[in-house]
Amino acid sequence: MATYSIGDLDRREILRMSAILGFASAASTPLAIAQTAMRPTPEQVLGPYYPLRTLDQNADLTRVPGRPGRAEGHVLNVMGRVLNRKGEPVRNAKIEIWQANAHGRYTHPSDPNPAPLDPNFEGSAILTTDSGGRYRFTTIKPAAYPAGPNGMRPAHIHFQVSGQQDRLVTQMYFEGDPHNSTDRILQSAGRTELLIAKLLPPTPEMEPESKLAVFDIVLHAG
Repeated sequence: MATYSIGDLDRREILRMSAILGFASAASTPLAIAQTAMRPTPEQVLGPYYPLRTLDQNADLTRVPGRPGRAEGHVLNVMGRVLNRKGEPVRNAKIEIWQANAHGRYTHPSDPNPAPLDPNFEGSAILTTDSGGRYRFTTIKPAAYPAGPNGMRPAHIHFQVSGQQDRLVTQMYFEGDPHNSTDRILQSAGRTELLIAKLLPPTPEMEPESKLAVFDIVLHAG
């Protein structure tokens, strides 16, 4: 699978992505759409595992350039839009993403989790939204991991979004994760539904065994 940034997409690919986003929106309930429309995405903590290295412009996290293997885990297609509160797209926004692997471990020297590293998964990248505020990337679904002696952090993906005026640090979680209701970081958001993505079936253009998650991000000013 080729690597690309959103700026490399041609017109056909942009139309296809717009159709996918429309498909995902149709799969959402009217109440969910009303709740998420133009409400700023809640902030979350940066966390201790922000990548130390320079992030690559790589929209396929399941492969590491120069290595023949592929990351372990369930392939996940993540896409969405960066908007301001007026619903206008934020073009050329920078989106930094990082996450744990399919075993719940980050590629970070400070992570104490004894779970194995995956040599084919670096778990971080930087993306740029297109003129319609769209972004997308391919990754694997991260695993939950221990947080202290008696807690577990639910599976999540970190986002740091730098728009034209705003910078937002947040996290995307997954519907149905049993650890969502007890996670202090997620629950601190108040409107937790704005941070929880539903796993949808893949569209015909995607790998048959993969899943789709749509995560729109709303900045205050853009």
